[in-house]
Amino acid sequence: MKKSSILVTGLLAATVLTGAAFAQGAPQTFAPMKIDLQSLTTGYRTSKVVGSAVVNNAGDTIGKIDDLIVTPNEKVPYAVLSVGGFLGMGDKLVVVPYSVLTVTNGKMLLPGATAESLKALPDYKYAS
Repeated sequence: MKKSSILVTGLLAATVLTGAAFAQGAPQTFAPMKIDLQSLTTGYRTSKVVGSAVVNNAGDTIGKIDDLIVTPNEKVPYAVLSVGGFLGMGDKLVVVPYSVLTVTNGKMLLPGATAESLKALPDYKYAS
């Protein structure tokens, strides 16, 4: 029993020392960057943003955030809004840049928008 555990330990050490277990392609590199963690504490988690009501300047609910999308090239977030309809029936999906939304009194505000102006935007369909 003691000889077999010494043998296994020796094989593991030889594998680690030769690097055989780590030869799995090109090494990865990552350039560290400084992140202001304090500013992150004032941000909004997507799990809290998605599902939020969107209001206009008058305080009228004009839609709901259905999803957030980050494009692969620009890395700019967009908000997919569900507008119109009633209880999820007959609603339409439209997209606005997330940067046009502001948080005011705990609500997502889309300044200058109306339900009609959002309904006039092109339909958005998720890629399948």
